[in-house]
Amino acid sequence: MNRKMILPLIFGAIGLGILLWLGAWQVSRLSWKNAKLAEIDIRIQAAPVALPAQPDPEADRYLPVTTAGIATPGVQVFATAKGQGAGFRMISIFEVDGRKILLDRGFRRQATADDLTVPIELTITGNLLWPDEVDGFTPAPEGNTWYARDIKGIAMSLNVEPILIVARSVTPDTFIARVMPVTSEGIPNDHLGYAITWFSLAFIWLVMTVAVVWRIRQRTPEASVSKADR
Repeated sequence: MNRKMILPLIFGAIGLGILLWLGAWQVSRLSWKNAKLAEIDIRIQAAPVALPAQPDPEADRYLPVTTAGIATPGVQVFATAKGQGAGFRMISIFEVDGRKILLDRGFRRQATADDLTVPIELTITGNLLWPDEVDGFTPAPEGNTWYARDIKGIAMSLNVEPILIVARSVTPDTFIARVMPVTSEGIPNDHLGYAITWFSLAFIWLVMTVAVVWRIRQRTPEASVSKADR
């Protein structure tokens, strides 16, 4: 073997190995994520229970609950819905057994008149949720309009507990828009795309390595002949 081929082959093998390992790791992460999403779906659809006295943001995430209380005006959070366009998630103050929490009653289109100004007694079934929607680019709220479900911030502004129930069903159904229940659809699962990317890069790396080695091999006889002619 020509010595000039050794270094490209070493770099080629190392690079190919790393890229294949990254692709395989993403495949394993995909399997883990699919299992996790299936677990979340089962939890979301489980039989509802009474609202815990002190729900935990981690242990009780997605917990199905059912309760009754008085809903009063709260805030609106800018959102979009498939087939509906731009609008707002209507977050009401929900008084349950002497405590005040937050209730996501659903989606209202921007052109729809606000129908949530009057206190109303509701029986709801939904899921506890602590959304992770706030980042460094989230605009500050304008009046009662927020740009993310910042539970701590909204709860502080309304002087309620930082607990949110996202309604799945509401009785009586007086809301002129529609509920937007908790689902696993919004949870990112990009591992398949990442795996394809790494395996594609591995293929490209292999082709480039073969091309470099081939060019070295093609040039070697020419150099030898030229040297012999001298």
